This record gives sequence, structure tokens and C-alpha cells, in this order.
Amino acid sequence: MIDSFLNFLTYENIYYIANIGVIPCWFFLIILPNHIITNFLVKSVIIPLLLSTAYIFISYQIFISENIFEVFNLYLGLDDLYALFSNEAFLLIFWLHFLSINLFVGNWIVSDAKTYQISKFLVIISLITTYFTGPTGLLIYWLFRIFYSRKINFYD
Repeated sequence: MIDSFLNFLTYENIYYIANIGVIPCWFFLIILPNHIITNFLVKSVIIPLLLSTAYIFISYQIFISENIFEVFNLYLGLDDLYALFSNEAFLLIFWLHFLSINLFVGNWIVSDAKTYQISKFLVIISLITTYFTGPTGLLIYWLFRIFYSRKINFYD
């Protein structure tokens, strides 16, 4: 049974499961940001635990089957980054990282918007933009937040 489960955990399947798995979380953040289901599923440790488990599993697969030290070429230039991303295991690691960080930022936006009583419509715009573009959505939210809080903080 474990062998069949490990055979199911291909990089392609992990990619599909992770992508499909975070979509309900984003819907909950957008539609029901303060509901008990959102708090249990999205704002708890469940999703980060699942994504980090996939991250650790892929890291282990890289460790046992490939050269783990390729990652140190990451900072040497764009050509080395491109070469690193040509490896589907490393590409999937970075994709899981992207999904995790964006979901974390989405959670923070919802929590912070509640504090400053920012319009739900503006929060939805920020969340959708964060889902697709990450830092751009955070910047858009930050601009809305400056307007609502009537102050600029460089730290929080």
C-alpha cells in the first residue's frame, strides 16, 4: 500500500494536488473571511503543514536521487537560475514556496483589513491580485491600507 502511494506521489500529481488544494482556501478567504471554516482550514496550521510536507518530501527525493548542491548555483546569475528551474523537482519546490507565501500573505491581508475596517470589495481586489501576482497584490493592499488608516507605517 505504501509503495502504491509513493508511486502516486509523482511531481506532476503533487503539483496538481497543491494547486487544486489552495483554490478553496482562496475562495474561503474571499467569500467567508471570518467564518469558522476559514479559521479552521485556512488560518490554522493544516494547509502549511500539508504544503511543507510536500516540500520536505520533494527535498528528500532530490537528496536521494540528484545533486542537492545545485541549489547553491541559484545566486550566481539568471542562467544558473534558469538551469535550476529546468529541473522539475526544484521548480516544484519553488512553486510550493510561492503557493505557501501567497496564502500566508492572503491570510495577513484578511486579518489586517479586519483591524483597519477596510472595505470588503477592496480586500477582494487585493486578495485576487495577491493570488495571481503575489507582491503586486500586497502593494495594492498596502495602498488601500494607507488610505483607510490615514498614516504610513514602514513597519508594523
